[in-house]
Amino acid sequence: MTGMPQVLALGEAMIEFNQSTKGAPNYLQGFGGDVSNFLIAASRQGASSGFVSAVGNDHFGQLLLDLWRAENVDTSTVRVDANAPTGVYFVSHGESGHRFDYLRAGSAASRYAVSDLPLDAIAAAQVVHLSGISLAIGVPACDASLAAIDHAKRHGVKVSFDTNLRLKLWPLARARAVMLEAIRATDICLPSWDDVTELTGLADKDAIVDFLLALGPKVVALKLGKEGAYVATPAERRVVAGRVVKAVDATGAGDCFGGAFIARIVAGDDPFAAARYGNVAAALSTQGFGAVAPIPDRATVEKALAE
Repeated sequence: MTGMPQVLALGEAMIEFNQSTKGAPNYLQGFGGDVSNFLIAASRQGASSGFVSAVGNDHFGQLLLDLWRAENVDTSTVRVDANAPTGVYFVSHGESGHRFDYLRAGSAASRYAVSDLPLDAIAAAQVVHLSGISLAIGVPACDASLAAIDHAKRHGVKVSFDTNLRLKLWPLARARAVMLEAIRATDICLPSWDDVTELTGLADKDAIVDFLLALGPKVVALKLGKEGAYVATPAERRVVAGRVVKAVDATGAGDCFGGAFIARIVAGDDPFAAARYGNVAAALSTQGFGAVAPIPDRATVEKALAE
């Protein structure tokens, strides 16, 4: 990749072990992490993207670096930490559905600090993206994320934020305080319905976007799953309908929407056109298993849009 990435994201990627549902309890190795999924989606739509994070100096960290390089995600701002591991998680399947068990406490990404930030790359980006998970994984990482937002704003770089509320990582009161403060400095907010109803206590989409726009973002794209997205600016708002498909696995669909949406914003689309594109990309991503493999490329999305 030449030059600085247009889209940078901060957060944690992890190695996934997903239990096979057939025969003995074998685990299939894959990849997880909301901002990693986001960047791969953005890259497959043609945006130049880069990860700001850390991985352990271990086999799993190398697997992630190899993945991003194969996906044209710039890794020059990924730090390799010799003193902390790459995070992993296990997905088990039972009668009550999926169960997630995380081994991420003390991971390399959770220890990422303000002093590690690539300030030149942040200042040169068009969009810097973070999520609620970026803020929740550790105090150093939270401080680094907030400092990255501040640096981006000082240099006229747009900030994108996906709520991705994970109450296993922090209590709701702390999540609400920190995330709403981050949203105040956000240009583009990409909340999911379940997250934002929990964060705001509101259950009406107009009340939710009113609340978020009043904090400061110029664009809110409220993700409504298969119904599409409710896109709002201070001047206009409307539901952008979703694409109807036969879904088999919605893992990472919201991340795919976000990456595709931001890729189209960087390409010059207005938020409503970007949401239409993002809806189709996300819908197509639910037709395969896992978060990464089914993310469509730009040609596939454009063909679906034309149909």
